[in-house]
Amino acid sequence: MLTVKDLVKHFPLKAGRFSSSEEKIHALNGVSFTLGKKQTLGIVGESGCGKSTLAKAILGIKPADSGSITLDPPDTRMQYIFQDPYLSLDPKMQVKDIITEPMTAAGMITKKEVVKEAQRLLELVGLPKDWGTKYPHEFSGGQRQRICIGRAISSRPGIVICDEPVSSLDVSIQSQILNLLLELQDKLEISYIFIAHNIAVVLYMSDIVSVMYAGYIVESANPQELYADPMHPYTKLLLSVVPEIGKNKRIFEQKITGEVPDLIHMEAGCPFYSRCPVHKDVCRTAIPQLKPGEKSDHSCACWLYQ
Repeated sequence: MLTVKDLVKHFPLKAGRFSSSEEKIHALNGVSFTLGKKQTLGIVGESGCGKSTLAKAILGIKPADSGSITLDPPDTRMQYIFQDPYLSLDPKMQVKDIITEPMTAAGMITKKEVVKEAQRLLELVGLPKDWGTKYPHEFSGGQRQRICIGRAISSRPGIVICDEPVSSLDVSIQSQILNLLLELQDKLEISYIFIAHNIAVVLYMSDIVSVMYAGYIVESANPQELYADPMHPYTKLLLSVVPEIGKNKRIFEQKITGEVPDLIHMEAGCPFYSRCPVHKDVCRTAIPQLKPGEKSDHSCACWLYQ
């Protein structure tokens, strides 16, 4: 349904009103992937790696500098679920108007049909259908996120981008929201791009997981393969901090040192070079490409495998 190829996005660095600086923040550096129908692509990485910039570039909110984004079919609708359900709902609007707003904006329903459609959507996301006349402040965080999900699916999108949809919720509520997303995907045949910094959540939700670092995808595989046999040193680092009940915690073999790369003055080599405990000389001078390993569905951008 979606093909992204060589997406690049740089943000000009504004040092002041009268500055003539041409320095740029390298947010995306040639990102490519495909997304199939009723498939979930999980994108994981630490804050600042380019996850949200990628989502906004796909939606056209912050258009990419270069690269291509292709939808199949071309009229496929895309919608967005925001991270914070407290800031993403208008406090002056009733829920029935919030949840049906994409439909009315697209001319899919008339004003007379708002109440009926709102009731249908509220029931679909697990809320009482007669709550449409309430306001956002009357709901808990989990309930607000259900409203946000209802709003996202109201216009019958083919693709929904979930940008950290549970990170601001209590742990006890997170699993309910994740399972709701999976149920809706099965009912409505939606494809998801699921963005998070918690790799355990991404592994649970995704059919394919792509690991991002400093604007690059450094590894991509199905969740079972990625968990059982991670290839990139950064992926191994992420997995080493995932708690496992009843098991000894994974310990990364080498100590991690060094600093997060400067996204303004990018070095010539691998962006993970300064923190990688197993780097080689070539890692300093050349960027490894994302290439398949021994298994065709497991790709890695690391000189250890190329």
